[in-house]
Amino acid sequence: MSKKTRTTAGWIAFYLFVAFFVIMLILPFFWQFMTSIKPLNEISAMPAKWIPSYVHFEFYQNVFTLHPFARYMLNSLIVATSSTLLSLVIGAMAAYALARLRFKGRKVLLMVILSVSMFPTIATLSPLYLILRNMKLLNTYFGLIIPYITFSLPMAIWLMTSFFSQLDGGFEEAAALDGCTRMQTFTKVMLPLIKPATFSVGLLVFINCWNEYLYALTFMTKEEMRTVPVGIALFPSINKLPWGDMAAASIVVTLPLIILVLIFQKNIIAGLTTGGMKG
Repeated sequence: MSKKTRTTAGWIAFYLFVAFFVIMLILPFFWQFMTSIKPLNEISAMPAKWIPSYVHFEFYQNVFTLHPFARYMLNSLIVATSSTLLSLVIGAMAAYALARLRFKGRKVLLMVILSVSMFPTIATLSPLYLILRNMKLLNTYFGLIIPYITFSLPMAIWLMTSFFSQLDGGFEEAAALDGCTRMQTFTKVMLPLIKPATFSVGLLVFINCWNEYLYALTFMTKEEMRTVPVGIALFPSINKLPWGDMAAASIVVTLPLIILVLIFQKNIIAGLTTGGMKG
């Protein structure tokens, strides 16, 4: 077999693998979408039908008329957005200090921060519940925002520390010569340089907060305070399992994430590229 033939075969194998991987990623979403527009009698039909005999949107109507789903989405949006913004602000300042300032125990401190994210969620549930109950923060937005920030910060700090470490020290020297303070250097020089990376980290934090289930289920017991994952999980009743409603709701809550990725696609790619560059 010639070298050219081996190269062609290698590329064919690579593209086949990529195609298989993409199909495996898209298939569940496609199945959920098809389920959400099927007639009720075709959802449980055997053998399963991929394409519905006709399209209807009754399940999407049910999501917003039979359930306070708009309220669930508003709760998720408030909690996820607030947690993301606060995590980025606090994480950026902490990451800058860890990356650019030299002090004893810096690496140890970074490892301690990262180790916080290693605790299983279930292990922290009871202590956090007791703390929030004593602070009277159950069934409040802050009752979710505080735990979300706590467990989002380690990832944000770790990633942003890596980005700050790769920036050339000449930027800070030039800012110092122009009379900038350390805070001015951070806000006006260094932070704009990692803007693409900030979008990448922010999107990861937002998705984690948007999809979180266990804390939201435990700390938000009132129906009007539930978030989207909890609301969808509680759609089923004793006598009914509304697959169509759940599929339609899953599509509705996935769309904002897809839109975010499409809007900030260039920034995300630039951020990931920045993370792979050496300073």
